[in-house]
Amino acid sequence: MHKYIIMGVQGCGKGTQAKLLKEALDLVHISVGDIFRWHIQSHTKLGARIKRIMAEGQLVPDDDVEEVVRQRMEMHDWNYGFILDGFPRNLRQAAFFLESYDIDAVLLINVPDEVVRERILNRRLCPKCGVDYNLMFHRPAVANTCDVCGSELVSRADDTPAAVNARIQDFHTKTQPILELFRRKELVVVVDGTQPAEVVQQDLRRQLGQKVLKNASTESAIFAQ
Repeated sequence: MHKYIIMGVQGCGKGTQAKLLKEALDLVHISVGDIFRWHIQSHTKLGARIKRIMAEGQLVPDDDVEEVVRQRMEMHDWNYGFILDGFPRNLRQAAFFLESYDIDAVLLINVPDEVVRERILNRRLCPKCGVDYNLMFHRPAVANTCDVCGSELVSRADDTPAAVNARIQDFHTKTQPILELFRRKELVVVVDGTQPAEVVQQDLRRQLGQKVLKNASTESAIFAQ
């Protein structure tokens, strides 16, 4: 069983890497952001609260995030493992998770801030069918027009320079203590996220393979004593 957490600032490509690992290793991709969006689209009480909080530019409270993660993990549909995306986002959430679950590795997709800004500010969304575009990598055939339904593409409401800078700063401030916690446990695997997606994936798989071999050698040495 493979149990991973994937981390990185928004726009680093962690969603793409999580999906590729999911397909390669038959994992369940647990995206906290997707769960929130489901609640919003389904008009649940939690969804209404999340929508209001996000509209105010605030972060969803830890209690709500932890409850969502707890409920999802209790489904136990991850027979071959999981890759957790979008959680934990602060030290409290990390401590909460480690109290109940063990993990094999924390995958950090490392991308310089200036690259992240450029990627995010070039994102576009079809408001009708929900298809994502990026003017750097995935341009529509007709400028500013969805290839699927022909609707005019828009920028996400929170993809403004000020909002992007705030998210980057928030990530660094809150994520460094989490990474230090995981590094002390020798769990962190770091890859260069500026490379093409397939190269990043190959690097992740290579390092994870090495980590498995290292852990297996350590266990053999312990049992041999």
